[in-house]
Amino acid sequence: MPADKPKASRHTEVERKFDVVETTVSPSFEGLAVVSRVQHTPSQTLEAVYYDTPNYDLAAKRITLRRRTGGADAGWHVKLPAGPDARTEVRAPLADSVPEDIRDVVAAIVRDRPLGAVARITTERTVSLLFGADDAPVAEFCDDQVTAAALRPDSEPQTWREWELELVEGAGSTDVLDRLSNRLFDAGAVPAGHGSKLARVLATAEPAADAVEPSDPVRRAVAANVEELVAWDRAVRADVYDSVHQMRVTTRKIRSLLADESFGLTGDTWVLDELKLLAGILGVARDAEVLAEKYEESLDALAPELVRGPVRERLVDGAKQRYVSGWRRSLHAMRSERYFRLLDALDELVAAPSPTAEKSGDESAAASLAAAYKKVRKAANQAEEDGTDESLHRIRKRAKRLRYTAAATGNSAVEAKAKTIQSLLGDHQDSVVSRTHLLEQADAAHAAGEDTFTYGLLYQKEVEVALQSENGIDEALAALKKAVKK
Repeated sequence: MPADKPKASRHTEVERKFDVVETTVSPSFEGLAVVSRVQHTPSQTLEAVYYDTPNYDLAAKRITLRRRTGGADAGWHVKLPAGPDARTEVRAPLADSVPEDIRDVVAAIVRDRPLGAVARITTERTVSLLFGADDAPVAEFCDDQVTAAALRPDSEPQTWREWELELVEGAGSTDVLDRLSNRLFDAGAVPAGHGSKLARVLATAEPAADAVEPSDPVRRAVAANVEELVAWDRAVRADVYDSVHQMRVTTRKIRSLLADESFGLTGDTWVLDELKLLAGILGVARDAEVLAEKYEESLDALAPELVRGPVRERLVDGAKQRYVSGWRRSLHAMRSERYFRLLDALDELVAAPSPTAEKSGDESAAASLAAAYKKVRKAANQAEEDGTDESLHRIRKRAKRLRYTAAATGNSAVEAKAKTIQSLLGDHQDSVVSRTHLLEQADAAHAAGEDTFTYGLLYQKEVEVALQSENGIDEALAALKKAVKK
């Protein structure tokens, strides 16, 4: 395991909250097929101090960060939205200050702004553990008496009672949650008017449902991709499989869409340059990941007698080691002030009004699509003249930008044809990179006195991949041209 690998644990919570009054009688779960018995536990006192930036940046994203004592899971907790009724909880052991593993989870939101205590919440909790037909626990019913206060001069203490119904991780289903919730409704509960205890204390509002979105679909797509970038940032820090790839793709999407004239960045390329640099840093790990998977698959497909010498160690294990090195380099960049300023700049661009507001959404979309396709044609014409690997790679980059623009503007036909070109020439580029690397490794193996036969087999396979891609590009370009003209 890499030295930087997060030590915090992750859990998925599926729960619902309910508002009740002091006189509400606790529900009965008798007679339910999904509950065989109920085990009541002694009440416990949970003390929690919640942390956020001065502007409540975490609360605005419905994320909570707390230090809690009492109960079985005392420690530092970060809770992240994970869909209807679900949240991902990241836990770390108790410490006096916010652990680095925990801060890393929210770094793309907090950045280098200070974190401080914003609320204190005390919960007197009574838990009833609900067991299913197989006598395995399926859910917890919590009856909470809450005392809370925001840590600011104008705050008044608040008290209330609420119920929580949470499925045991790995057990139960939404159907079980629905059946149990009905018993709570029968007892007089209503769905909670807040997403979390902290939201109630701070009185933080959800984004307005009628908030005006940009009319330009490209600008809407940039906003959505910036949100995705923050989500993939967390995944990369946790070293989730394929996360480096997805963060790199998202970075490139943003850069491609920002190059649209509606953002007015023609004379100010700092953001575009920074996005290119970030994609390049992520690319070190991603390229190594691709090579490791490619070589492993290719070697597994060969007969054992054709795999000669320590070729697997050189190719597969070596690529995996380079992935770890590239991942650590990515983390270093993602913890830098430079990266945080890039995120700040992206937020500002998303929030800024469009300088081309006089155009309708349809007009802007058509102009963006036409400009992106023109660059594909220009790259294709140049490739016909020089026929180099680099010129083919340039077509791929232009087709990728067209694909992102088509996706943003809702043109699925052009998006699909551009994706075909991107995939074809992506295989070609992977072949170019792989062949270069195979030659380097074959030279190293030869110098070490090792058998290089297998390197030749793999090299020839990559040549065939490249030729197949080249043979399909003219037809793919013609299909794209037809889709654009429709």
